[in-house]
Amino acid sequence: MIKYLGSKRVLIPAISALIRNIPDSRSIIDLFSGTSRVGCALKSIGWRVVSNDWNHYARTLAMSHVVFDSDRLAEATTILDHLRQITPVDGWFTETYCRKSRYFTPENGARIEGIRQAIDQLDLDDELRCVALTSLMEAADRVDSTVGVQMAYLKSWAPRALQPLQLRDPEPLPRSPHGKSEAHRLEAREAAATLEADVAYLDPPYNQHKYLGNYHIWETLVLWDQPEVYGVACKRIECQSRRSDFNSRPGIRAAMEQMVQQLSARYLLVSFNNEGYIDRAEMEQILSSRGPVQTLSRPHPRYVGAKIGIHDPSGRKVGKVSHVKNIEHLFLVGEVTFSDELLQEVGLTREHSLL
Repeated sequence: MIKYLGSKRVLIPAISALIRNIPDSRSIIDLFSGTSRVGCALKSIGWRVVSNDWNHYARTLAMSHVVFDSDRLAEATTILDHLRQITPVDGWFTETYCRKSRYFTPENGARIEGIRQAIDQLDLDDELRCVALTSLMEAADRVDSTVGVQMAYLKSWAPRALQPLQLRDPEPLPRSPHGKSEAHRLEAREAAATLEADVAYLDPPYNQHKYLGNYHIWETLVLWDQPEVYGVACKRIECQSRRSDFNSRPGIRAAMEQMVQQLSARYLLVSFNNEGYIDRAEMEQILSSRGPVQTLSRPHPRYVGAKIGIHDPSGRKVGKVSHVKNIEHLFLVGEVTFSDELLQEVGLTREHSLL
């Protein structure tokens, strides 16, 4: 999967263990799906997953990792074998992201561009198209020259950027015995009001950092619309204008309250950390309107920039961050009992319970 700010890779065992212990439930809404790492993990243990995210690239990843089932693998590998033979094309994408900016070498940029054009020339259904786009996105991610986000690129090529771009076959999971999974692209409150499942997993943005700005190239790779770009990072122009209440300190509480009330799920699991715009006590208050709340916590590494330190525009290190770990909270709404042994096994501490 692609490198991703806020990825729940470290928390997957804990999230999966908690979900497994929710009674009489077999379907889950992943309301802010991102890379679909959580949804993929839950599908692997038999849950039917309903993914949602506002960004086009995230829905594409969900279609590939969550919706696409293993019985179609042979179709996907045939398509990818064809795409591996495509001649590189040096056009708008290569000029924008390899010369005007330096996210990829021109050789890899032209390879990306040729394959992306070829995908549109094939008569693919939505699932197979998303599988092909995901393979290309993940291949490009493995040869980029960034620290993991597309806010900027490195002054010198990252060693991985000098490797040739290579498409990999997908590793799809079998369909859940409880039905085919889904992927949607809706604003979170609209999704909360319309999508249905037994459980809802919520991992909203914690602060002002917008995922569209952090991963604008993936949005462009999926839309393939040659957007107007700005700045040295060549961001899509809508990165300046698109706003979400979940990225706003004044707006996030009302947005969370509305979303929580609209959800039809019987149980809610919310991931949020101690650096977010909503503190633990406030989140517990918001969620308590839906039922009893348990708060479970564990230390979690901060984003990669925290390890790198603070630099001036010339790249000179001018300071260091105050800490490299934060506290990740998991809030469970609903009457579910977790044993001390289970929590200890997955590294969670029981902070608060209204059961």
